Amino acid sequence: MGTLRGLLLAAGNCFRSSERDAFSFLRLARNSDLKRINGFCTKPQESPKAPSHTYRHRVPLHKPTDWERKILIWSGRFKKEEEIPETISFEMLDAAKNKVRVKISYVMMALTVAGCILMVIEGKKAAKRHESLTSLNLEKKARLREEAAAMKAKTE
Repeated sequence: MGTLRGLLLAAGNCFRSSERDAFSFLRLARNSDLKRINGFCTKPQESPKAPSHTYRHRVPLHKPTDWERKILIWSGRFKKEEEIPETISFEMLDAAKNKVRVKISYVMMALTVAGCILMVIEGKKAAKRHESLTSLNLEKKARLREEAAAMKAKTE
């Protein structure tokens, strides 16, 4: 029983020291303008400070090249080249480039589908003529064998 009592005393001392540390932490928190409300620490509300100097933010403008002018027209942003101002924003140019990029991708998709359909039609026509890759390869190999035999006969 003596060892149990010693363990309890040691545990109590540890608890008291940690309790002291916790209260000293709260004291520090009170000194740093933190308030303890319902178990939560909150900072007091501060009024937002006005900046001592103000900056004027302007959107940087860009003088479009001839190619960028064409992109602006192709994207539908402007109807004629005369309507395009001397300087435009980078955002307007990026939006126009994205529109043209999407239009080009749509054209490429349509051309891919058209190419696939064309190849299917050509393949069906070749099948009606009884042409296949296998028959073409066999004819080519037979022709090459004949040429090789003719060359061999000439050399002998």
